[in-house]
Amino acid sequence: MFGVTAIATVVLVGLSMFSDIGLGQVIIRSHRGEEAVFANTVWTTQILRGALLWLVGILVSTMLALGAGMGFVDAKSVYADPILPPVIAVLSATALIDSFASTKDAQSRRNVQLAKLIQIDIASQLAGLLCMFAWIYFERSIWALVFGALGGSLAKTFLTHAWLSGHRNRLQWDSSVFREILGFGKWIFLSSILGFLAANADRILLGGLVTARTLGIYSIAFTFASAVDLIMTRVIMAVAFPAFSEIVRQRPSDLRKVYYKVFSAIAAVCYFLSGVLIVWSQGLIDWLYDVRYSDAGWMLQILVFGSVAVPFQVAIQCFLALGMPQIHSTILFVRLITLVAGLLMAFHWFGLPGALWAIVGSQLLPAVAILIWLARVKLLDLKRELLLLAIFPLGLIAGHGISWLALFLGNFFLRH
Repeated sequence: MFGVTAIATVVLVGLSMFSDIGLGQVIIRSHRGEEAVFANTVWTTQILRGALLWLVGILVSTMLALGAGMGFVDAKSVYADPILPPVIAVLSATALIDSFASTKDAQSRRNVQLAKLIQIDIASQLAGLLCMFAWIYFERSIWALVFGALGGSLAKTFLTHAWLSGHRNRLQWDSSVFREILGFGKWIFLSSILGFLAANADRILLGGLVTARTLGIYSIAFTFASAVDLIMTRVIMAVAFPAFSEIVRQRPSDLRKVYYKVFSAIAAVCYFLSGVLIVWSQGLIDWLYDVRYSDAGWMLQILVFGSVAVPFQVAIQCFLALGMPQIHSTILFVRLITLVAGLLMAFHWFGLPGALWAIVGSQLLPAVAILIWLARVKLLDLKRELLLLAIFPLGLIAGHGISWLALFLGNFFLRH
């Protein structure tokens, strides 16, 4: 059930990212972001995009059903599961539901009013769980997961209208607003496509190079290694981009000071946690899993080095606020090419360990390019960048302390 739902979710996320034109970002960044006509035009565009995604989702589900029926997919694979097409068709309705969410969400992010947004996220997650449990009460099937997703989307869309302050949306169209959306969104569109490929190319390529068992163990290591990335990136996007956009609109001379205030906080957390996980990776895996999954430890130890590049996502948000989204697309392109070429060559010469180091390299190399661009826009403070790296050894020391404590507690409980 979870496997089918996971594939359906990947399909929908892919469709969403392949049609992303930065509707939320354009409200946050634009000088006209507070105007009712601007918000309404964005909302109308958003609904049209959601309806298109819904129809494409139904088309994809139909093609999968026909392909499975005609024997075009492996009968043993999840793609041949007869429940997959209807699950994709129904789940694609979330794209349409989400498209009706109020633009007050983006306006709240623009003004860095995050408290209610967090409350809405929590409330919609709880609503989705309740819907899932309600379905399970009557029938234990995959549709409980699907119904939970639909319920969560409905709750979030409703709450963005009812719980947030701002302009009440209505259908409206302004050509000048749409031209601004396209002008900014064409680069967001390209970045979303490249971002989706860069984020998933490692598993796509390794799926054809290693056994299913090895890929499963790698997925465990990847999940832990990407946890820091996912959490900190969400914080960066929620806080950094709105803050930088406001500074660019009001006090551009303060941008460097604000940039390093945000960057320092993110870097301190990432460098420290990276150090901890590098030392404690094997112990963490051995603590949570049995001996069959032991190889995830050394894989995690390599992959965590890539987390050192996470703070540079702050610079990406800064470039977007400055109206330079093409830099983000260029960086993602560099990362994708480096990942694909490096992984294939490294696997050929050095096996799986070499492929993992190539994945890490594809994350670190763009950081060098980001530093060069920061220097070009006169934001780089190399001394501060180097000083922040001193936090990394503190994480290594803390990792040794955690490893010793975990070993001590494990032995204590075994004796008693």
